[in-house]
Amino acid sequence: MQTPFRSSPMTVKPEWIDFNGHLNMAYYNVLFDTSVDELYPHLGFGLDYLKSTGCTTYIAEFHICYLRELHVHDEVTATFHLIEHDEKRFHGYQELYHKDGWLAATAEGLTLHIDQSGPKVAPMPQSIRDALANYKATQGTLPAPERIGRKISLKR
Repeated sequence: MQTPFRSSPMTVKPEWIDFNGHLNMAYYNVLFDTSVDELYPHLGFGLDYLKSTGCTTYIAEFHICYLRELHVHDEVTATFHLIEHDEKRFHGYQELYHKDGWLAATAEGLTLHIDQSGPKVAPMPQSIRDALANYKATQGTLPAPERIGRKISLKR
């Protein structure tokens, strides 16, 4: 079994703490997004890609589950598991881990490839599709994450 990408360590900043004394919900997004920014150049995305092609990615849908509180100066890393992809989009799943090894949050998202001249959803170049396929292959026999595909509802 292989492992998904793991980001460099990130630290919870004091200005991200809310009046409840823990990481404000908005900054979980920042941590997840920052980790993907680290992965993107390996897939062919990023600022250079935007400048050379006029294309980028947008998040169409993003779900976070908050499992344990994070506090000021906590150090975390995030993983990225590529669930599936096609010519215009990809489905990813992330986990945010405290440096002590416990899972703080999960995130699941649908990302679209965007031609900003529209803007409109557009096919990715073959080089990006190949990079996604290669990345997925590096995950080997990873099982599907237990928490993907969750929906919000009141259990009855």
